Amino acid sequence: MEDWTGSGFEAMISSCSSSRLPAQEPARLPRLPQAHGVLVLNKPRGPSSARCLTALKRLGQKKIGHAGTLDPMASGVLLVLLGHATKIAGHLLTDGGKVYSGALRIGESTDTWDAEGAVVTTSAWDGVTEDAVRREIARWRGVSEQPVPPYSAAKHQGQPLYKLARAGKAAPEKVKRIEISHAETLEVSLPYVRFRVSCSSGTYIRSLAHSLGMRLGCGAVLTELTREYSHPFGLDVSHTLEEIAAAPERLPEWVLPVTRALPHWPVFTLGPEEEGRLRNGVSLPCGVTRREGAAAPDICPGEKAVLQARDGSPLALVQAASAPRGLVWTVVRGLWTL
Repeated sequence: MEDWTGSGFEAMISSCSSSRLPAQEPARLPRLPQAHGVLVLNKPRGPSSARCLTALKRLGQKKIGHAGTLDPMASGVLLVLLGHATKIAGHLLTDGGKVYSGALRIGESTDTWDAEGAVVTTSAWDGVTEDAVRREIARWRGVSEQPVPPYSAAKHQGQPLYKLARAGKAAPEKVKRIEISHAETLEVSLPYVRFRVSCSSGTYIRSLAHSLGMRLGCGAVLTELTREYSHPFGLDVSHTLEEIAAAPERLPEWVLPVTRALPHWPVFTLGPEEEGRLRNGVSLPCGVTRREGAAAPDICPGEKAVLQARDGSPLALVQAASAPRGLVWTVVRGLWTL
């Protein structure tokens, strides 16, 4: 694998590029004001998700995170959270699913369950038919549990499994609940198979490939993976590191507002007086807020919403709760900036 420990943003961009850039002095990057919202990054294969964030920090984006990591070998949609949007990561991870396309190779198994790991076993696959592969991929749909790869960020007694595996320490096998809503075979050219899958957040596609190989009796490893969609954004609204490097001054226009990231959450606008009370920790009666969009249905206890100022800047994620004086908005997460 390439060394991604280069000193600068430009080094990463040139490494990501499919073409060789001429040797030149790296341009000085502008220090942009901290942005607030979601940048849909089309992550390249090679760097880790954390390395991509490090590159963006060089543009002055110190308050930064992401929702749903991608392994270095994977590409596609990485939701980069900037400024106050770093506070909504948990809601993005629980409120929607993901779509992946990928490829696997039958006939071997590795310790990481993908092509990046050390080969553990090899097996003859000449008895495996295309029909058998298609049946097994169709069986992914509706899977309710899957094994967690031994090389993963899942933790045992506070330690990531990949650290235990690298140290040669045993850890109990873990399983997690998932939901597969769609699975299809795109192409079969044995020993290679291409597929697409729609799944719940947290699904390990490596595990699907590994389990398929086990059922076929010959092993299988994941060789390619692209995240095409991470709720609620797809590749159609994404931007590459190369685009950002070429026109860093356009970063603010590519950052989407928090309300776009939570499309099923209704938005309510506060006046100056209500905004001041909210900032001071006072629960607001639901009746004093004005709902954006169509005519507002009745608010029910437990309903979640986004409160925003009149200028459209988000103030808080809130939830309706019963109180002696009626329904009030209680703050789940404050988003305002000082």
